[in-house]
Amino acid sequence: MIISRKLKEQSISEYLLYMWQVEDLIRANGCDVDKLEQSMVAPYNLPAEQHAEMVEWYANLVEMMRIEGVQQSGHLQINKNVIISLTDLHCRLMHSQKFPFYQAAYYKALPFIVEIRAKGGQDKSELENCFDALYGVWMLRLQRKEVSRETAGAVADIVKFVGLLSDYYSKERAGELDLED
Repeated sequence: MIISRKLKEQSISEYLLYMWQVEDLIRANGCDVDKLEQSMVAPYNLPAEQHAEMVEWYANLVEMMRIEGVQQSGHLQINKNVIISLTDLHCRLMHSQKFPFYQAAYYKALPFIVEIRAKGGQDKSELENCFDALYGVWMLRLQRKEVSRETAGAVADIVKFVGLLSDYYSKERAGELDLED
């Protein structure tokens, strides 16, 4: 909760990846709030008020996962909404003549996005495919598994593209992005 707030302010892409990890941690704890409290909250030895706030945050996420039917797989609507917002901004950036560096980053990452889609991501947006790739590599690294040079190179281009999009998202939220041609 504390991390998610901070990330949401600083980097929407890191926030989304973090929230996907939180969804997986909730699943790993059987969508059980008591288990989440023991494994995810208690180790931090927070003051009572913060402890209760974190438990409530996890409880709310568990309830949303149950209501939305994503206890086994998939993503919460709040996380899907981030992808929707980013996709909207992406489309506007691609249609503007003011952002050639962004467009170049997208076209550099596009062959990898197409490859990801061909491997089973056809029913997802291009951006969700990008985040799937980033999340997958992140999980491999957390598990100390090897990432091939080809995959690392592809992910580096996707990171640059998503990083630019994330930066533009922050600028737009701050009222500092002019998309008008």
